[in-house]
Amino acid sequence: MKAYVDKDTCIGCGLCPSICPEVFEIEDDGLSHAKVDQVPDDAKDSCKEAEESCPVAAISTEE
Repeated sequence: MKAYVDKDTCIGCGLCPSICPEVFEIEDDGLSHAKVDQVPDDAKDSCKEAEESCPVAAISTEE
């Protein structure tokens, strides 16, 4: 699974790294990004939760 953050949509609220710190982090620009190329198997559920919880729908995932 891969995770993506749309930088044009992200508002940098910090919710995704709080839900799934294995995959997401806030960069110096104040916006989130996916810090791994592949979502680890043990983080897939929390990654999907972060995607569903994003208040501006800036996160997408694909298998």
